[in-house]
Amino acid sequence: MARGAVKLTKGQPAHFEKIADSGRIAKREFCSACGTPLFASSSAAVEYLALRASSLDDPSWFRPEEDFWVASAQPWDYLDPAIPKFERGRPSVERRESDA
Repeated sequence: MARGAVKLTKGQPAHFEKIADSGRIAKREFCSACGTPLFASSSAAVEYLALRASSLDDPSWFRPEEDFWVASAQPWDYLDPAIPKFERGRPSVERRESDA
C-alpha cells in the first residue's frame, strides 16, 4: 500500500534493516512493546509499505491479490491458484531495480 495511506495512532515501531539478495535495503518494522511484525519495505520502492495481515485486529476481511517470492515458499504453504504468482519480487519493483 502507499506509505502515505498508513497512519500510526500510537507509538513508533522498532525496525531492523538488512541487505537483501537484490542488494537493496530490506526494512522490517515491529511493535517495540510486544514484537509483533507490522510492516516490511524496500529501498527499491520507498513509496510503498507492506502491511502484515497478522497485525490487523480482524484479518478475516483481508484477501491477497498476488503471491511473490514463491521460489522460496515452503512446501506446506498453501498458495491460492486463483491469484498471480511471481518467483521473486513484484515485476514493477524488479524493473525499477534493473533500471538503476
